[in-house]
Amino acid sequence: QLQLVESGGGLVQPGGSLRLSCAASGFSLNVYAIGWFRQAPRKEREGVSCSSSNDGSTYYADSVKGRFTISRDNAKNTVYLQMNSLKPEDTAVYYCAVRYGSRCTGISGYDYWGQGTQVTVSS
Repeated sequence: QLQLVESGGGLVQPGGSLRLSCAASGFSLNVYAIGWFRQAPRKEREGVSCSSSNDGSTYYADSVKGRFTISRDNAKNTVYLQMNSLKPEDTAVYYCAVRYGSRCTGISGYDYWGQGTQVTVSS
């Protein structure tokens, strides 16, 4: 069956960096739009970034622009989220998700979700 597995989360100091990975199995990521989302304690899940499948367009939430970068490695069937200049407010469980189609959409448009990986930014 289709499966997404996130990894790379952990504890990092403010200003530090992490790279999250989302490995797909059972399907090829190249026909799916891919999104990264996060959910902090007592808050709603929010979109962080997205990569379209047709033209390579990428999108970022205002809160992470200039700090986070989404990318794909088709050979490894994996998507990454490079997170730099991390802030305490970035602390959350991070999820990758995909939808069958080229366009990025809001959170309700995604078909498959990973289990999440915890990112904690603290001194």
